[in-house]
Amino acid sequence: FFQKTVTAVKNWFTLFGWPKGQNPISIPHSLRRDVCKVHITSAQGKIFKENLGKDTETVYDMLFHLSGQLLPGIASSQPLPLDPVERMLQLHWQHSTLLAFLKSQGAYLPHVVPEFLLEPDDYKKWIQVQTLQKVDVKTSDILSDKHLFILEDSVFETMSKRAWTDVLLQVYKVFVLPHVSSHNITDLFSLESMQNMPRIKSEPLSSNIYSPYERTILTWLNKHYEKNRKTVWKDCQKGDVPPRRWIVNFDRDLLDGLVLAAQLAAYCPYLIATHFVRMYTNPSTPEQFLHNCLILVNAMHAVSLTIDIKV
Repeated sequence: FFQKTVTAVKNWFTLFGWPKGQNPISIPHSLRRDVCKVHITSAQGKIFKENLGKDTETVYDMLFHLSGQLLPGIASSQPLPLDPVERMLQLHWQHSTLLAFLKSQGAYLPHVVPEFLLEPDDYKKWIQVQTLQKVDVKTSDILSDKHLFILEDSVFETMSKRAWTDVLLQVYKVFVLPHVSSHNITDLFSLESMQNMPRIKSEPLSSNIYSPYERTILTWLNKHYEKNRKTVWKDCQKGDVPPRRWIVNFDRDLLDGLVLAAQLAAYCPYLIATHFVRMYTNPSTPEQFLHNCLILVNAMHAVSLTIDIKV
């Protein structure tokens, strides 16, 4: 499940996250690596600048593109210090600033610490510096600190991948989802057949899981499913009209493909006869779920949706 989430996040930000069009990313490698357009390095005692190219885009370019805001004190083209330890400390401060900025915008990232966003070598330097600072000179005993996470290489890579994925998910939540229009939210349940259905509350504090914008999308899903289920599957080849349901999440309630098919049918009704009538309306086996999802993906390809969707 986590790997599918990583793939979905990577695909969306590759396609839509950058100001100059598509920019392939890898999580966490390219995000950790491309933190500055200009790196200062040293070779054979000589100091020189390694220019990554003016077209190289950093995570700060992505944030400015999506939010229209610059992180305080950080420029995407600023050089990093030559000294490895100072460089690591500078990056740690930049990641701390990034997390603080996202939290100030409504992101939920209490489990992500700046050191998890560093490169593996920089993470090791961070541990060394923090450990040395906590050594008692007289007893040489390392003082405990519950905020210092000393991880093995493989564990760190897992944590870093998870941390960067969660950062991108929260960036999407606070800077992309707010663009979902809610001006027609009061009209979504105006259909007579939907009057007795439970409502999805849009108040900010009515859920500790979904944001108001996510709940607006759930309302939209409920509307189109209830409005279209009898129309889409009135001549279904593999069952009766699917029953009424209350859609309250984005995983379990969408697994069988019927809800998403109803949304697509609302905008592309010509797909009903060519695709959706062949779906199982009461799927009960993994094979039937897969059958429905394959039809849904084929329908999306038929209308040339530019989203890399795979089953």
